[in-house]
Amino acid sequence: MSTLFHDRREAGRLLAKKLKEYAHREDVVVLGLPRGGVPVAYEVAEVLEAPLDVCIVRKLGVPGHRELAMGAIASNGVRWLNYGLIRDLQISSPAIDEVAAKELRELQRRDRTYRGDRDPWNVENRCVIVVDDGLATGASMRAAIHVIEQQHPAQIIVAVPVSPRETVRQLAQEVTQVVCLKTPEPFHAIGLWYENFAQTSDEEVCQLLHHSDLPPWPNSHHANV
Repeated sequence: MSTLFHDRREAGRLLAKKLKEYAHREDVVVLGLPRGGVPVAYEVAEVLEAPLDVCIVRKLGVPGHRELAMGAIASNGVRWLNYGLIRDLQISSPAIDEVAAKELRELQRRDRTYRGDRDPWNVENRCVIVVDDGLATGASMRAAIHVIEQQHPAQIIVAVPVSPRETVRQLAQEVTQVVCLKTPEPFHAIGLWYENFAQTSDEEVCQLLHHSDLPPWPNSHHANV
């Protein structure tokens, strides 16, 4: 078995070493996918000396099999759907809408919890590094990419500690670059590649966002991330 990451913070520090070409650049913004991606993104942002924000997305689980992703949704309602899976499982549009409505409520709660009255970073014409603690199907990351693309960034870099090789290959066709430390086969699940994969809490996300030493969040009234 490939060497395990101790925890998300260690994975973030190791990931940051592979991203040093983006350090000390005024156009770089690091976005973490809550909740588990934020501790990883925090370490990346610290090393690169870049601002940190969140891109809030939620997986849309297949009814009755929540761990199986049929897509994902972002806080402004943008959806990414796996139409092949939906067709194969014969999932109806009303069933998709019901799951999406529930996840949208959770997205809105998280947005209020994490940001309070602070606006998202304006990522137009910036180099955006999107970080998660790992990829499986890539559904949540694809939703994040679609949201970010709407704001016309200069570049989108996906950075993760671990992912199946095929997911990396697919995402590499959609963004500027994918940086991934490990692509083990067989993959099975993200948590298997961490010694400590305890659930990240809302409190930890808020602490990392609000106590970063990096540049303060601007009063940007740009589109939601």
